[in-house]
Formats: sequence, structure tokens, C-alpha cells
Amino acid sequence: MVVTPDNKLKRLIIIGDRILIKPQQPHEKTSAGLYLPPGVQEKEKVQQGYVLKTGPGYALPMPVEDEPWKSADEQVKYIPLQAKEGDLAIFLLSGATEVMFEGERYFIVPQSAILMLEREEDL
Repeated sequence: MVVTPDNKLKRLIIIGDRILIKPQQPHEKTSAGLYLPPGVQEKEKVQQGYVLKTGPGYALPMPVEDEPWKSADEQVKYIPLQAKEGDLAIFLLSGATEVMFEGERYFIVPQSAILMLEREEDL
């Protein structure tokens, strides 16, 4: 399989409540006018970037009781995340893990480290 910019991230599987974020340049302003001033970034240790992929969410615990009427192959159920692909996320760097994938810099961030999301569509 040839890796192209269109499909290289398809090989990455994000686990649980984690989110893959491509960092945005600090001085860039969004179409809605949102940007982080340099002082805030340095003092508060926050970063912004676009959500590229999300994990399935928070796994719900499976019941322990063994009921004969239940199918043996029940799927794990998840509470979905608020973040969606394409959102601009403002997140705490202390909760993020920086990774390099094919020469690109990304952050893997738990949803709990995200402070705010900006979504283009109306909520």
C-alpha cells in the first residue's frame, strides 16, 4: 500500500478518550477571530490545534452477571467524546503527549485536558 497524505492517518488508531491534534501556529487566527496571545501560551502552558481523529470515547463497564439470554459476543459500548474531527481545540500541554509521525508533529490529548472547542457549524 502506498502512503499518501490522504490515507496516512487512517493507519493510526486512537484509543479511548484520546484525541489526535495537529498543532496550529500560535499567531494564526481562526475564521471566528479566536487566537491565543503569546503571553497566555507561555504562562498557562496551553496550545491550540485542529482535531484530526478521536478515539471511541469512555468505555462503559460490562455487567458481571452471566445471563443465558444474552449473546456471547456483545460489543463494548462507549460514551462518545465531545470533540469532533475538524474542531479547533484549546488544550493544556501538561496533559498532552507530543508525537512525530512521518515527519509531522502531533499531540495526543485526553479529552479532560481540552479547555475549549471551536466548531464551524452551529451547536
